[in-house]
Amino acid sequence: MEDYGYHAPVLPDETVSLLVTGPGIYIDGTLGGGGHSLLILEYLKTHFEGERSLLVGIDQDSHALDAAEKKLSAYRERTTFFRGNFSTVGDVSRTVLGGEGKALPVMGILLDLGVSSYQIDTPERGFSYLRNGPLDMRMDPDGPVSAADIVNGYEERALARVFRRYGEEPLGGRIAKALVAARDREPITTTGELAAVVKGACPRKDLAIKTLSRVYQALRIEVNDELGVLERALEDGFASLSPGGRMAVISYHSLEDRIVKKFFASLAAEDWGPKGLAIREPLAPAKALLVTKKPVLASPEEIERNPRSRSARLRVAQKL
Repeated sequence: MEDYGYHAPVLPDETVSLLVTGPGIYIDGTLGGGGHSLLILEYLKTHFEGERSLLVGIDQDSHALDAAEKKLSAYRERTTFFRGNFSTVGDVSRTVLGGEGKALPVMGILLDLGVSSYQIDTPERGFSYLRNGPLDMRMDPDGPVSAADIVNGYEERALARVFRRYGEEPLGGRIAKALVAARDREPITTTGELAAVVKGACPRKDLAIKTLSRVYQALRIEVNDELGVLERALEDGFASLSPGGRMAVISYHSLEDRIVKKFFASLAAEDWGPKGLAIREPLAPAKALLVTKKPVLASPEEIERNPRSRSARLRVAQKL
């Protein structure tokens, strides 16, 4: 197996310094190759030596779990792993608190959203139009629905809706129509076949790359229910935090970032009831403090070292 963790974690110093505030349980809900988790463990060792902490890693990809377990082997007694997507973060925290984490507070939850570099670079996973392979895109290889199922099974109107909603693609209807015409001749089963149809539907060839990126993003989100998973993880994850605990989320496109921004803002707002209600105290206090008023962006130096960080947006909130 290739080294799952050979890509550097995004916004490494910023994420760890804003997330880790003391000893306790830290949950990496998108473990990947374990890059962020290793930094969290090293930070805990350096700043809180002798105080008990536990790193919990969650990933739905068994290859990621195997690679991360090897990467974090020096901290074997301080780590535990679960297979699943990050919407299970609440269930996982309750499981840990009932066992290895008894008497430890949940001090931090990290979600690094989007597809991993390893998955993009592995043709057999079918995430990229740059590498021909099966039209798959499942983050969990055992997931029930692949991109091929959607491309060949959805009605034209449903396909167009996916491209417009999740890819914000203005040519969504035109591309959906072209895909239906192509699959009527022969099923579309590879990333290369899909890319050829999408490029053929673009009236301006200089915009084909952007259109391909948006179409592939939209299909990936639909296959993995990424936005629904994110909403569930935010709600359940924040509820799992101990007072003073923090949640850090790194997003890579506007749809994700909008959900995170809106969720954190709702937690940080006091409820003063209907407009004009004469009260001296809010009906409900704020539940969170915005640690980051605006998203933290990668520096030019990091972007040069790690181009994946170019679109990254880090937001952090602390439970009150």
